[in-house]
Amino acid sequence: MWHRTFPSFRRILSSSFSTSRAKRVGTHNGTFHCDEALACFMLRLSKLFSGADIVRTRDSNLLEVLDAVVDVGRVYDPKRHRYDHHQRDFDQVFGNGFVTKLSSAGLIYKHFGLEIIANVLHLDEDHPHVHQLYPAIYRNFVEAVDAVDNGVSQYDLKESPKYIINTDLAFRVERLNFDWIDSDQSADAENEAFHRAMALAGGEFVENVNYYAKSWLPAQSIVMECLAAEKLLI
Repeated sequence: MWHRTFPSFRRILSSSFSTSRAKRVGTHNGTFHCDEALACFMLRLSKLFSGADIVRTRDSNLLEVLDAVVDVGRVYDPKRHRYDHHQRDFDQVFGNGFVTKLSSAGLIYKHFGLEIIANVLHLDEDHPHVHQLYPAIYRNFVEAVDAVDNGVSQYDLKESPKYIINTDLAFRVERLNFDWIDSDQSADAENEAFHRAMALAGGEFVENVNYYAKSWLPAQSIVMECLAAEKLLI
């Protein structure tokens, strides 16, 4: 059975947020959502954008000179690290049988997910466990972020819901935006709130990666061994 010591979220957060010779990642200012908060967090877990400074703006001239841009700019061009999904003709999906249109979070995961999982778990990117976890983490975590941001319902709403859920990740990130009664609505306060959103979304992402690595993968191995043994007995 596979045993590993899994890194704490605090250690990952502190190491990925270093600012020495940092690149700059842009996203829009104003009201933020879970997808760009998670996208920015995940980018900072990659080697290329480790410790990147987050620049929140809608100024197209400033966005043009940044090293990467997510969720703003109406351009999807991975060669230039432009990852927006708001274009009318945007139709990118994760692949592997998934049909949910990607948000900025899904785009970053699609292009950097293997590396990010490997970095979180301190494994080589070509390790088989990394490739097993890649679609599993999308299915069980990232796809919901994509769907919520794109307004895709989890099921057909033929009847009124019996109760309201306001405790999922997207709602908790949304509540970090300014309320009308907040006295300090400055750009600095808004950016601080966005960094809290990044930490919230990113923390749950890392927790999910660690859970599926230490619990789900070993369980899969046990199931496969049992199925193989059963075939031998038949």
